[in-house]
Amino acid sequence: MNTTYTHKHTRAVINRLSRIEGHVHAITTMVEDERPCPDILIQLAAVKSAITKASRLVLEDHMESCLYKATKASAPEKEWESLKEALRKYVM
Repeated sequence: MNTTYTHKHTRAVINRLSRIEGHVHAITTMVEDERPCPDILIQLAAVKSAITKASRLVLEDHMESCLYKATKASAPEKEWESLKEALRKYVM
């Protein structure tokens, strides 16, 4: 783990991911119990939304800490390239 940067949303991201994990487990139970497909799809949409919100927090943290500090560093290109690669994978 990189301890160089301080991420102010770490606890919020961890909490969201824990809730997502529980939600996914509940959806698995719904599928096993053969609950109606529309109910399952609604819950999957909720998980997708929660993941998007967690991703936004991670991106915000990255911009506020890593990239901000990289602009003050002597070689910020590595951080910018890292962000671009992550965004390419996330968007695709």
